[in-house]
Amino acid sequence: MAAEPPPSKLHTQIDINAPPPCSADDSSLATETLREQRLSFFASRYTRRRRRRRSDTWIISLFVILHVLAFALTMAVNDCWRKSHGDCALGAFGRLSFQPLRENPLLGPSASTLDEVGALRRTFLTENHKTWRLFTFPCLHAGAIHLVINLCSVVFIGIHLEQEFGTLIAGLIYVLSSFNGTLVAALFVEKRPAVGSSAALYGLLGATLSALIQNWDLYTNKFTALASVLLVAIGNFLLGLLPYVDNFSNLGGFVSGFLLGSVLLSSPQVREVVQGKGGLLDNDLKSSIKSRLRQKLDRPVYRSVCLFLFVLMLAGCLVAVLQGIDMNQYCKWCRYVDCVPSKRWSCSEMEAFCETMVSHEQMTLTCMGNGNFKVLPFTNISQARMNDLCSMICS
Repeated sequence: MAAEPPPSKLHTQIDINAPPPCSADDSSLATETLREQRLSFFASRYTRRRRRRRSDTWIISLFVILHVLAFALTMAVNDCWRKSHGDCALGAFGRLSFQPLRENPLLGPSASTLDEVGALRRTFLTENHKTWRLFTFPCLHAGAIHLVINLCSVVFIGIHLEQEFGTLIAGLIYVLSSFNGTLVAALFVEKRPAVGSSAALYGLLGATLSALIQNWDLYTNKFTALASVLLVAIGNFLLGLLPYVDNFSNLGGFVSGFLLGSVLLSSPQVREVVQGKGGLLDNDLKSSIKSRLRQKLDRPVYRSVCLFLFVLMLAGCLVAVLQGIDMNQYCKWCRYVDCVPSKRWSCSEMEAFCETMVSHEQMTLTCMGNGNFKVLPFTNISQARMNDLCSMICS
């Protein structure tokens, strides 16, 4: 019997093809996609990280709450309903009602109340040496209109900055810009009260503009962001042309914020974005992009120069303030940057003198300068309130 042939073996062949090489077009597309999804100013990155980093907004929120409490305390001290005998705007608020618009066009307290709670005047620094007002000046608002516009701007700019670069950096920029802006204001302040809570806002604006300019090629909606920053800056500067709001603190805060932003905000967080893109790019391409971005953005010499300029500005302004230097002596037109005269309000820094006559439970104040007078149907009035009324009559 013939032997049966052995069973045939099953042969299986599996072809493994190497992945096609990454072409230059694919690398360019991947890099462009990474760029678009990495840094979108005021938009995608903020939205993407909002849920994970809500706690990162606590420092800006704290500053906003403190400003609101400070303004409420100011209006409680003002007590227009009692001190002005009902001659108030929005009298339904009672003790928290505002001075008449002809006295304060920003719906706020009187000049004497601002002096009482810590506003700046030239005489307070040069004659009375009340340097503690340098720390209360940036905490005060001139009125409800100033408060709302300023704090809305702080929330809009500050929350983005805090979420983008961290709580510590945002807090440092806020505080240091505010203090440096106060020193600049002290060099130009005149004999009328001034407040400077907007200096911190301009510090945030300057830092935001610095980050935007340095990383211009990395942002997708840069023109929208730039327009937003300029709109907020111009709007608040125009507000500073009204009485009591100091514009020189805004200018000082803006320059300080720009320099600090150049030092602290020059390198965006690339690592988080590269990791988030996962398999889109191979390791070599990731390392190449990361290295190229760092070389472009770190700029150690530029950052060192900006830090030196900030320290020089801070030290120079501090020495000048302690020496009692008045920059208005060297710049006669600078006062119009701070307050523009109008028929509806006064920007005069001249000290007013009035003659007082009391008869039949009435008081008549007559300005010694122009002869204008005002008859008051009451006589129980404080000297500080008489000075406020005298200034209004003489302006």
